[in-house]
Amino acid sequence: MRFELPEELTTIFLKAPALKQGYLVGGCVRDLLSNRRVIDFDVEVYGVGFDELESQLSKFGRTDLVGKSFGTLKLKTRSGMALDFSLPRRDSKMGPGHKGFNIKVDPFLTKMDACARRDFTINAILYHPLEDRIYDPFDGKSDLEQGILKHVGPAFSEDPLRVLRGMQLAGRFNLKAEDKTINLCQSIKHQISELPKERVWQEWAKWAQLSLYPSAGLNFLNQTKWIDHYPWLKQLIQTPQDPIWHPEGNVWIHTLLVCDAMARINEFQDSNAKDRLELMFAALTHDFGKPATTEKVDKNGHERIVSPKHDKVGTRLAGEFLNFIDCPKHHVNKIQPLVAEHMNGRMAKSNKAIQKLAHRLRPSSISSLCILMKADNIGRSSLNKIDLEWLEELHARALDLAIDKAPPPALLTGKDLIAKGLSPSPLFGQILRQAYEAQLEEKIIDRKSAQNWLVKRLS
Repeated sequence: MRFELPEELTTIFLKAPALKQGYLVGGCVRDLLSNRRVIDFDVEVYGVGFDELESQLSKFGRTDLVGKSFGTLKLKTRSGMALDFSLPRRDSKMGPGHKGFNIKVDPFLTKMDACARRDFTINAILYHPLEDRIYDPFDGKSDLEQGILKHVGPAFSEDPLRVLRGMQLAGRFNLKAEDKTINLCQSIKHQISELPKERVWQEWAKWAQLSLYPSAGLNFLNQTKWIDHYPWLKQLIQTPQDPIWHPEGNVWIHTLLVCDAMARINEFQDSNAKDRLELMFAALTHDFGKPATTEKVDKNGHERIVSPKHDKVGTRLAGEFLNFIDCPKHHVNKIQPLVAEHMNGRMAKSNKAIQKLAHRLRPSSISSLCILMKADNIGRSSLNKIDLEWLEELHARALDLAIDKAPPPALLTGKDLIAKGLSPSPLFGQILRQAYEAQLEEKIIDRKSAQNWLVKRLS
């Protein structure tokens, strides 16, 4: 089972004597076994001191000793490849939080004991490149093949972040947690307050960017009852939908289907990591407004379920949730317009309406909105061909108008106002806003008409 590794990494293993007891560990082994592209290679080295390891590795590039107290050394090779090397260590929980650990580096710790401190069996697999040998004391390879998420041992409960790591791993590899793991996660639910927000965000970001089966991660969150920490999500479970439009079931079921649909859309898969993150969170939060707005009404003698203005209410609630998980503001600013407009693309028929839609979506775009609406349509059982025909037409019209990625540029700018003798002021901004509105109404169609409009406005 010899894996194809970067040539530079293989050379280091061959030429650094310390790596005769070096093993690839953790996520990179898991990904190699899953035939997935490995982004980061981590190496654990046994039977050697930190200084000796640093001395040998320094021949291959620049070493960074910032993690010496944790037994970690970073190597940046001459070609720019980044590698992490670590010595085995013992972790003892001494207090609350991720800083409440007493860490002792132990180069002579056994491989079994080192693997026992890891979180899940699929992350407790070692691979020796020189000997082409797997060391798998907890049968993680079998769990990975069978789609099982299983914690390694009782030490799992010392770090509650591992529950959220389980969420994103379940989403990435379509894993189903065994009952003992679910029960253990439930027992440490109260420890979420120990987690720094930035670490929580890192796990949510991985779920959004890397999940091939995002619903598996969300179901794990529900099964472990950690969904209680996210009322925006939990409320979706109890919110019904009209069976005519949503025969698949309640808002939670619909949201799971939409997230899974998003992960499979070609445009999503071809996007960069930043765009994938924003699109997946838009899929997750697009119906957050339904629990607060859903009601039953009588229509011609038939009871119907409606959620008026859920898109507007949901925009605010999506912002609350994203802020709660410490999502950076620049992402929130692009996700919220998608939630706000996810019901409105169908109504944009004319060029004027499409341009106004592009303006309301900024800093997001019609292209992103079309991807979200496509996932929203696929994520319900009543999908038919016409549901996507109007969407394809909207995107084509936006492409023709060259506003698929951004709204039309302003034909009247601040330089034009300064040329007329105006100085920046509240009136300055008001005039520019009015000019842009006139442009969207097609009262301004080119630079000449923009100048004429400004002359009339100033008079």
